[in-house]
Amino acid sequence: MPKITLRNQKVSDAKRFYEILNNPNFKFFKICPKSVEAEKDFLRQNVSKRKKNYAYNYTILYDGKLIGGCGIKINQHRKFIGEIGYFIDEAYWRKGIATKAVKLIEKIGFSKLGLSRIEIVMDIKHAGSKKVAVKCGYLKEGIMRKAIPDDSKLKDAYLYAKVLK
Repeated sequence: MPKITLRNQKVSDAKRFYEILNNPNFKFFKICPKSVEAEKDFLRQNVSKRKKNYAYNYTILYDGKLIGGCGIKINQHRKFIGEIGYFIDEAYWRKGIATKAVKLIEKIGFSKLGLSRIEIVMDIKHAGSKKVAVKCGYLKEGIMRKAIPDDSKLKDAYLYAKVLK
């Protein structure tokens, strides 16, 4: 069985992330770096984001091969809450990889970062993300109106969450 692992993102991941994120089939993840250099600039900020307890970003590895990324952004007003985000190369969709990555990053959030609540916000049309959230034990709390950007407008999103017991 293939092994899914996470490691801190590196600037050298930029070219691969650029390729994955600029896939035109990514209908629900609208963060597309304009260039490899722009992605490198983003990745260079990770150390500072960790030090400021703002965000913790990881590379998803499938048997050692870079196939995506994930992270936890810390709510700056309620530092016990984090929001998980993730993206996977299309060639690896529907293989349970996002589910495994969410479980791994959730463990980091609850055990290492001291979070009490983790949220996943997703486009209401994104069936794959709904499945990931449910498989990981997140509960749907409702619809957030006009919560995520899509080109020049804002779209509704589902809010799923898990709380530390």
